[in-house]
Amino acid sequence: MSWFVLFSAGMFEVLWAVGLKDFQWTRPLLCFGTFAAVCLSMGLLGVALKNIPLGTAQRLCESSGATCVGCSPFSCRSNM
Repeated sequence: MSWFVLFSAGMFEVLWAVGLKDFQWTRPLLCFGTFAAVCLSMGLLGVALKNIPLGTAQRLCESSGATCVGCSPFSCRSNM
């Protein structure tokens, strides 16, 4: 169960990373969604830390999030 929670934290990390890329204060729904994704990512990481060592959990959460952001279509968008 902790591994699923850790994977979910990584997916919420993807959401807030993409939200930060398009972040604008004039878009309140995006601001709220980014803030909620940050809170959920950190909260789920904290829950997973009850059964998984800190170094392992943080590396897996960060690497799964970074991998998904790197492979997402949002990372290839140009500003031409």
